[in-house]
Amino acid sequence: MAESQFTKAAPPGATARNEGLDRQTILLGLVIVSGAVMAILDTTIVNVALDTLGRDFDTGLSTIQWVVTGYLLAMGTVIPLTGWAVDRFGGRRVWMTSITLFVIGSGLSGAAWNIESLIFFRVLQGLGGGMLMPTGMAILTMAAGAHRMGRIMSIIGVPMLLGPVLGPVLGGWLVEDVDWRWIFFVNLPVGAAALALAWWRVPAGPAEHTSPALDWRGLILLPPGFVLLIYGLSTASSHGGFGDPSTIAWLVGGVVLVGLFALHSLRYRERALIDVRLFTDRTFAVAAGAVFFVGVALMASMLLIPLYYQTARGEGALTAGLLLAPQGLGAATAMPIGGVITDRFGAGRIVPAGIVLLVAGTIPFALVEADTSYWLLGATLYVRGLGFGFTMMPTMSSALTTLRRAAVSRASSTLNILLQLGGAVGTALLAVILSRQISDRIPQASGDGGAGGAGGMGQIPDRVREQIAPKLADAFGYTFWVAIALTAVLIVPALMLPRHGARENADPDALDQPIA
Repeated sequence: MAESQFTKAAPPGATARNEGLDRQTILLGLVIVSGAVMAILDTTIVNVALDTLGRDFDTGLSTIQWVVTGYLLAMGTVIPLTGWAVDRFGGRRVWMTSITLFVIGSGLSGAAWNIESLIFFRVLQGLGGGMLMPTGMAILTMAAGAHRMGRIMSIIGVPMLLGPVLGPVLGGWLVEDVDWRWIFFVNLPVGAAALALAWWRVPAGPAEHTSPALDWRGLILLPPGFVLLIYGLSTASSHGGFGDPSTIAWLVGGVVLVGLFALHSLRYRERALIDVRLFTDRTFAVAAGAVFFVGVALMASMLLIPLYYQTARGEGALTAGLLLAPQGLGAATAMPIGGVITDRFGAGRIVPAGIVLLVAGTIPFALVEADTSYWLLGATLYVRGLGFGFTMMPTMSSALTTLRRAAVSRASSTLNILLQLGGAVGTALLAVILSRQISDRIPQASGDGGAGGAGGMGQIPDRVREQIAPKLADAFGYTFWVAIALTAVLIVPALMLPRHGARENADPDALDQPIA
């Protein structure tokens, strides 16, 4: 079979020039993490403040939810622009512009005077935040080289896994003990430091000033397509599920636009926002499918587990966030090990083990009862964290190791899009299932703000909760079984990932030198 035009055959006896990460690359990775962590934290930090925002702005949940939804939609919309922007202006310029836009949006959100202004400023914040992670991945990928992808992705993966854990903790503390506006103002000093570090450490990088003009036709098709898909998924849990005509219309509209973009990309190739020919590379295509399901597993758990602690067990937002900490500790333990194993033996040898740990760490939640020990659940979450550490970044790094340098920035954008879409699918699907399970078992809680909205259950009196706790546990247990099934699907692409290290099959110059 002829080799893909996105790959470069390894010369005989090719070996890695450097086993580990040098000091300069590690510093660059830490600088990238300092900026990316803001955007990742803000995907979850606001969730615990929604009730407070609703009271302060005297508005209902159907409106206040757009503080979160608008941010996520903005992030999804801007991601496809990242590849073109990095190619056109260089990684450093795009990185610093994104941080600046995010910080401005944060400051304005903290100063919002009504709900409309807050939603608008959150969208502005999301436009900046959406470019941070894919731009950072592109910068680090080109700096590290294919033979060190596992190690460098372990660094940038830290905020992706710890952010959903630290976000609720930090948000709960700020809302309860300080003021809700500080969930936005906290980004100002962090953003200023990230800008200073970027000016000092991020290399200017080559900007292809002769690159094609912006793909306006693709811009009209792809970002709105993702917006319609994510919006349809986000409304499924509150408008009658996926069978509701309006939800179907949003989803069908999104699929049509994305499909039209795929045809457009095949025709215009390098000029398109995303070159769908990337998927002709078998390793990239398999890893991209796995990344989608990793997003499903990660974001679905970020929905279910805090809701279980708050709704079924009556814990506050800060306590629920703290109870999630073992998962982050497990991820932090596993990620450096996963990076080394991926570089040496290939993602195909570590990701299946990570999936086994993920499934094993979720089963106790599926068997949960009204008084299940927090110590048992904490140990379970640590095992889940180990699974994510052995799964997420090895999968993403394996997708990039066979690509040539010219394809890296757009490939990174594609992976981030798939991760976010996977998270949206998992969140929407499990929200629908959980809502229906609670409504079936506790019909009186199916009204607006009750179980149908999931979050309202956290406000019921303790005496009432004790009476319905077994039914709530059953509803969550059933939903966790669905989450386990969605996680187990990962084993299919995982078994097709490369089972040899980057040193054995990749030319270390593949990501270090431009294509003639």
